[in-house]
Amino acid sequence: MNYKIEGAIRKNRKNFIIFAILWIFIAIVFVSPFAYSSHMAKIDGKLNIEVFIETFGESIANPIATLGNIVSQGAGGTYFSTLLVTTIFYAVFFFIGFVKTAPKNEFTDIEHGSSDWSQRGEQYRILNKNKGIILAENNYLPVDKRGNVNVLVVGRIRIW
Repeated sequence: MNYKIEGAIRKNRKNFIIFAILWIFIAIVFVSPFAYSSHMAKIDGKLNIEVFIETFGESIANPIATLGNIVSQGAGGTYFSTLLVTTIFYAVFFFIGFVKTAPKNEFTDIEHGSSDWSQRGEQYRILNKNKGIILAENNYLPVDKRGNVNVLVVGRIRIW
């Protein structure tokens, strides 16, 4: 199970930064105008749609000033609760994408025919690093070895 988490992290390293930047962008550009507009529309106790639409249009045009208005108008609680809900939805979608990129098995993305099947040089008990019949990069079957040195090549030749 550990290989799935490690593989998904390895595949998504660059995406983590992109997702963080996108979350900050969403928090400033979309959440702050929505929270400020909903706070201003609920001042009378009821949701006034006309005030919401008018305030949202003005707020989305200048989201940085909207952050200042949130602080000055005391809409911090509305902003943080809206940000929390948005973050939960964003985290769910992020987690789904993260799980979908996890490798299906331990040998996903390992080149067939490479020496990635062995670890810490154990293949060199049988193979040679420098000379012989080429099997893979830096792996040769020595020809001066005692015993069977037959090689079976599995693959196909495409002729168009």
